[in-house]
Amino acid sequence: MTMDKPDGKPPLLAIVGPTAVGKTALSLTLAERLNGEIVSGDSMQVYRRMDIGTAKATPAERARVRHHLIDIKNPDEPFSVAEFQTLARKAIEDIGSRGKLPILVGGTGLYVESLCYGYDFPERATDEAYREKLREYGREHGTQALWDKLREVDPDTAGRLHANDERRIIRALEVYHATGERLSDQLRKQRRESPYRLCLIGLTMEREQLYRRIGERVDAMIREGLVGEVRSLLAAGWPPNATAFQGIGYKEIVPYLEGRMSLEEAVELLKRDTRRFAKRQLSWFRHMKEIEWVDVTRIENFTAHLERIHAIIASKLGIVGDRGR
Repeated sequence: MTMDKPDGKPPLLAIVGPTAVGKTALSLTLAERLNGEIVSGDSMQVYRRMDIGTAKATPAERARVRHHLIDIKNPDEPFSVAEFQTLARKAIEDIGSRGKLPILVGGTGLYVESLCYGYDFPERATDEAYREKLREYGREHGTQALWDKLREVDPDTAGRLHANDERRIIRALEVYHATGERLSDQLRKQRRESPYRLCLIGLTMEREQLYRRIGERVDAMIREGLVGEVRSLLAAGWPPNATAFQGIGYKEIVPYLEGRMSLEEAVELLKRDTRRFAKRQLSWFRHMKEIEWVDVTRIENFTAHLERIHAIIASKLGIVGDRGR
């Protein structure tokens, strides 16, 4: 790998896009060609014992390329955007100090954007009594009712959260209650200057094909043992309301294990929720104007896609990798 055009800022390559679009395969190839290491930008891959449902890189893939911010939390531990920033910055500094290229890969929009642009998340006032009041309201009326409350005061944030994401819904309501300002407005006021020499590449594909790939991925997860993975988490003592079970791929399987729906219904629910999640991911990333989009609909043209991406990286970062590997 060769570099030029230094400007004093450390380089950062970010690969983003919706779930099932092919970020993992591309990032592994790029990391090998560019002497890079991968920093996960996924809010759920931090959790141990949650491998299948989070589409975590396999042990073989992690043997090919070193990964960071994977398997660092227990399933009942919270993980915030501020903590992600702190750990990701340390990982990026460590990777760069060893002469390697940090490659941020993930689909959690707020995490990726906040890191790429150095958003400031100071400690905000908290109100534990109000938070517990919201939890009680959720237990009595359901998480959908909490989401409806958030939509009334902060429709932008509500639109970016799944209606079952109780923890983040409550946090957004608490921010509004404690500060009088919507979380979406706070994000809009953040500065837009990156602390990195940044190259943002977004992968996209035609909706019909993306949805087909999502369906195939869910079917593969079931074959690989997703139900057993969720069952083992419950058997280990993690309660169904633990942080981990808020994630797509887990909250849909729990009702099946509790006898409240059939496996076929749970699988269809998971496919539907994943499609909706992909739509929200694309909506978030399309607001990030600096992203260079690459349409990978024709996956058989992988080599051509790589050539275009290499050209973007050379233009943005001045890095020319080993394209023959």
